[in-house]
Amino acid sequence: MAGMEKWREVRETLREFALRFPEAYEDHPWGETVVKVNKKIFLFLGVEEPTDKWSPSAGVKLPESHGHALALDGVRPSGYGLGRSGWVTIPLTGTLPETEVLLDWVEESYRAVAPKKLVAALDAQDA
Repeated sequence: MAGMEKWREVRETLREFALRFPEAYEDHPWGETVVKVNKKIFLFLGVEEPTDKWSPSAGVKLPESHGHALALDGVRPSGYGLGRSGWVTIPLTGTLPETEVLLDWVEESYRAVAPKKLVAALDAQDA
């Protein structure tokens, strides 16, 4: 059972990490948890509790790592046409990529969506 619950921990780690970026904030459109910057989503975290139609996953925009991500087991282009723009959906159950990789992807997604001045602020913060 512990393995089944690990997704909650991973989801929370991704959420907390995403919220540390300049001007990032949480929102709940469609009853799902997302993290946005400048009114644009850069991290989809889905609904709080799994249902028949929804299993734990995260969605990020990966202009650079797209191919690498899709090579991993279970990772697929995001629905609603988002896959064509570099969005991928990563299942948070089963064998997960290393947390570091997931965090790198969240950062890549933020950098792809955030205004240049916020990316510059992030770079200054990292320096």
